Amino acid sequence: MKSLITVFVLACTAAPALAQVQTLVHKDEKRKYIVYTPASYAPDKSYPVVFNYHGGGMSMAEQMLYTQMNRAADRHQFIAVYPAGIKQDWNVGFGMSYLEGSDDIGFTEAVLNKLKKDYRIDSERIYATGLSRGGFFALRVAAELPQLFAAVASVGGPMPEPVLQHHKQAGKVGVMLLHGTADQVVAYGGKQGSYLSAADSFAYWRRHNGIGGDAAHPRRIDADAGDGAEVEWIEQGNGRQSVAMVTVRNGGHTWAGADPFNVGLPIGITTRDIDANEAIWQFFAKHRRQP
Repeated sequence: MKSLITVFVLACTAAPALAQVQTLVHKDEKRKYIVYTPASYAPDKSYPVVFNYHGGGMSMAEQMLYTQMNRAADRHQFIAVYPAGIKQDWNVGFGMSYLEGSDDIGFTEAVLNKLKKDYRIDSERIYATGLSRGGFFALRVAAELPQLFAAVASVGGPMPEPVLQHHKQAGKVGVMLLHGTADQVVAYGGKQGSYLSAADSFAYWRRHNGIGGDAAHPRRIDADAGDGAEVEWIEQGNGRQSVAMVTVRNGGHTWAGADPFNVGLPIGITTRDIDANEAIWQFFAKHRRQP
């Protein structure tokens, strides 16, 4: 990871106006986040915002560099935000108290309030995504902040059972789930007592958003026949919100389209059949927060 951090420092030195480390104090603790503004940013228009939460044990800089979402931010003109979790973790009820552990929901709200003061943002187009633990947390954001977020996308992180148990908000949010069937870190088939399977997570959010009927037939994507993987995409909507399950057959615990990323874990195949950033943004772009 040290080499990634070095690259990040160099990147910020070269373009300090685009990616900036910012801080705020939340509940007596100094917390950090990176804000990346697209090269075309101008103060006379409003921009969508995408929160991108890092995986467990990763840093905000590593998440930015691994996912390369800044490129999509430039192409589609949105502000990308990379928050930092306390001890490189997010509170989804694993290993800490859901209610009494780190207040990452409050931190997210605080960052959003600060962004509204510092930038011109479109409050109807606020989104969240994340990898692994960050993906779990994006689903907690969907469950607890539907009044602020229009849609979320979780990569390698299906619905955590603690989030399910505490999900009291009636608000509907678009939800995309991207998961590899050969994921050896977070099981595609779920883990009893910890998190649902990808299929059960898809069914849960369809029910919550009032989407009935049988699941649609999957759309198959195999743009790169040599990557060892194939994508199946199922999506259904209610006219306002959609729920999508993007299954990477033989895929690992990876961000589709990213460079191979090896941290000594069995993370598996990274598919080239889709670009996760493009897929996520195209899903987000269909959603606006409903009054």
